[in-house]
Amino acid sequence: MASVLIIDDDDVARAVLLRTLTMAGHEAVGARDGVEGMARFRDHSAHSPPDRPIDLVITDIFMPNQEGLATIMELRRASPSLKIIAISGGGARASLDVLPVAEALGAHRTLRKPFTPAEVMETVRAVLEG
Repeated sequence: MASVLIIDDDDVARAVLLRTLTMAGHEAVGARDGVEGMARFRDHSAHSPPDRPIDLVITDIFMPNQEGLATIMELRRASPSLKIIAISGGGARASLDVLPVAEALGAHRTLRKPFTPAEVMETVRAVLEG
């Protein structure tokens, strides 16, 4: 099973993703924003055996401190082969579709909120197998 980092400032959404992935047998850890997510990514990379890297990052786009597009770019620089899924509900103030930008920056797949656990698991499977 995969090691997955979930970065989302919405506590409920992050908890649901963590539970969904854990129940499917994956090792999942969460972070509240891109700054915390990058810290967890670096810490995991520094303290885990080389054969247990983070396999997948699922990141929201609109977050405080460091948003998802900047996080995707930073992850790409740190680990060019890392699998990334970008998620977004469109932003708090306007309906913005930045998911195509996330793909252009290196996200393998995107999901629009709200999504179902089944949609998450199908996307995770497709990205990990692809």
